[in-house]
Amino acid sequence: MKPILRLLPLLAVLAGCASSPTPLLYTLQPVSGATVATPALGVELRRVGLAGYLDRPEMVRGVHDYRLHIDDQARWAEPLGTMLGRVLTEDLVQRLPRAAVFAESGAISTRPDLVLEVDILRLDADEDGALVLLAQTALRPENTTGHATTLRLRLPVTGSDAAHEAAAMSAAIATLADRIAAQIASGSPAQTAHVP
Repeated sequence: MKPILRLLPLLAVLAGCASSPTPLLYTLQPVSGATVATPALGVELRRVGLAGYLDRPEMVRGVHDYRLHIDDQARWAEPLGTMLGRVLTEDLVQRLPRAAVFAESGAISTRPDLVLEVDILRLDADEDGALVLLAQTALRPENTTGHATTLRLRLPVTGSDAAHEAAAMSAAIATLADRIAAQIASGSPAQTAHVP
């Protein structure tokens, strides 16, 4: 077989790769909210738990008819769990000006007054195109057990592309930060919150 003929299959594969569009990278962003008065205290955000179906580089656009809908051309700029922790920390820092909010995964090593645990069970669009966030949180003094709070949000997505969905996700995380900040300010664990 001539050497040039051996290269033809490889050239065909390379041509196919070159013609596929480059995925776009997306990130979540902090969204400002009302500040809350609290005592000066340290709040440590533990690593955010993330449902397995969301833990992938591609953006999950929804789950419909028992099928996962993934946008291969929309990728997260960093692992989603890490990004959620970073953005939630930034949102809380803005809302709690007297508190020192830091992530467990960061470089800060100090004993916190409160530990915040967050588990994201759902963060995608429903069949009507609205973004759904289902999250559980536990806020407690270190070395104690806390009460879990469940928050379910359903927010409109103003457009059909991935950028609009990322914006709605950012707004949902900001609303979660509002609820956590209010819980810290009240000094008592909340029960279940449901926002239509």
